[in-house]
Amino acid sequence: MGIVNVTPDSFSDGGRYADADAAVAHGLRLRAQGADILDVGGESTRPGAERVDPRVEQERVMPVVRAFAEAGIPVSIDTMNASTAIAAVEAGARIVNDVSGGLADPDMLAAVAPTGADVALGHWRGHSTDMYARAEYADVVGEVVAELRERVEVAASLGIAPSRVILDPGIGFGKRGDQNWAVLRGLERLVGPGARVLVGTSRKRFLAEALSSEPAGVDEGRRDLATAVTSVLAAQAGAWAVRVHDVAGTRDALIIARSWEEGAAWNPSTRSR
Repeated sequence: MGIVNVTPDSFSDGGRYADADAAVAHGLRLRAQGADILDVGGESTRPGAERVDPRVEQERVMPVVRAFAEAGIPVSIDTMNASTAIAAVEAGARIVNDVSGGLADPDMLAAVAPTGADVALGHWRGHSTDMYARAEYADVVGEVVAELRERVEVAASLGIAPSRVILDPGIGFGKRGDQNWAVLRGLERLVGPGARVLVGTSRKRFLAEALSSEPAGVDEGRRDLATAVTSVLAAQAGAWAVRVHDVAGTRDALIIARSWEEGAAWNPSTRSR
């Protein structure tokens, strides 16, 4: 899943693709590099980010969603707003990726249910302005698993079958450094029940913290390498997809890891040797 941030303030690439034409061009590059899905977002969820009015969000993302859908590219809409989700699905998005798991907008799950779109439910304990204040866990893996299962049950009660649900453990959302590593280490507990699991570690601070005592000084290239490693490990643990900025590097890492497992060069275009 390639990340297309149509925002001025995302933590890693905010402003680079805020213009719709630039975002579309970037997404097409990611697709050419091997992205199976393009995840389009118009609201930053970086720590401390302020909310964006849904009308502004839609002005940013809708031209981009339409362009990708018209090109036949599978599109995911990264939003916490029901109105944006519905508009994007009507324009051709196939997945609603809600990092809040349907908690930020109480209308989200009921609105998406009749559309038939798949829904990625993220583990979430609050908005970016205060999410770390809620990063208190007695058993972080157990609590993440339990809270996501509750969201699956709520979605089912509103008409979204579990087969349409993708689970996201919410790496970096309401979790401090080592809590993220614990969740990744326990990923198989989410995968075990058979759910599709989406993992997003891309360029996040906890990776830089593992590499240096001064994480702010860890550049994008090193973060991308760390992302590729965690993406390979997530795939080996059974993740359905990884959400990344650097599609080319991550794809190469996944191909090499799979070739190692197969004992022969693996062809990702045919999903076979």
